Amino acid sequence: MINGMEILAQGWENHEGPAVLATVDAAKTPNAIYVNEIRYVPDEGFIIADNYFHKTRANIMSGTKGAILFLTRERKSFQVKGPLTYHTNGPQFENMRSWHSPKYPGVAATLLRIEEAYSGAEKLL
Repeated sequence: MINGMEILAQGWENHEGPAVLATVDAAKTPNAIYVNEIRYVPDEGFIIADNYFHKTRANIMSGTKGAILFLTRERKSFQVKGPLTYHTNGPQFENMRSWHSPKYPGVAATLLRIEEAYSGAEKLL
């Protein structure tokens, strides 16, 4: 039987278009942005390149959790939630630098460690 992480990984392999990254600030005001430079890393989570974060960076630095939403080619939705960390060096940063486009600044990498995952309304984790 296929487990929740395998379903999520298969969904990511078939994702289409940008993902949405949502955070909240200290006053609990939500902020959502589209992200194109994002990768799923098994046993770690999702790494997102900080190319033009502003509010998002401030929210991450305040200790917010985050959510990532993406669609597959078949229009199936997936959502993951978990804590966010911000990296200007180290393994997550180097991972991001290995695939990010040089036309963007790639000033840091954000890692979302997966605590919860959903496929539509079905809880995977």
